[in-house]
Amino acid sequence: QVQLVESGGGLVQPGGSLRLSCAASGFLFSTHAMSWYRQAPGGERELVAAISSTGGSTKYADSVKGRFTISGDNAKNTVYLQMNSLKPEDTGVYYCAAKSAVDYSGNYDYWGQGTQVTVSS
Repeated sequence: QVQLVESGGGLVQPGGSLRLSCAASGFLFSTHAMSWYRQAPGGERELVAAISSTGGSTKYADSVKGRFTISGDNAKNTVYLQMNSLKPEDTGVYYCAAKSAVDYSGNYDYWGQGTQVTVSS
């Protein structure tokens, strides 16, 4: 069955870095667009970053541009989110999502269980 398993979350001080990983199984990774969403306490789930199935196109929320980088490794069936210069407002549960399409726009077919990121001193 389809599985998306996130890892790499944790507690980090403001200005620090984390790298999230999402290991995918049960579908052909190279034909799926991938995204990272996050949900802050009391907030709605929002798109953080997305990457097309070819890796040739990416999209970022304005709040993370220049600080976060999404990338994929087809050999490892894994998508990453490198997060630098973290801020307290980056705190939340980060979810990995996949959809069977080249383009990352629109609704997603599969979701992971989420990993907690807390940015605090």
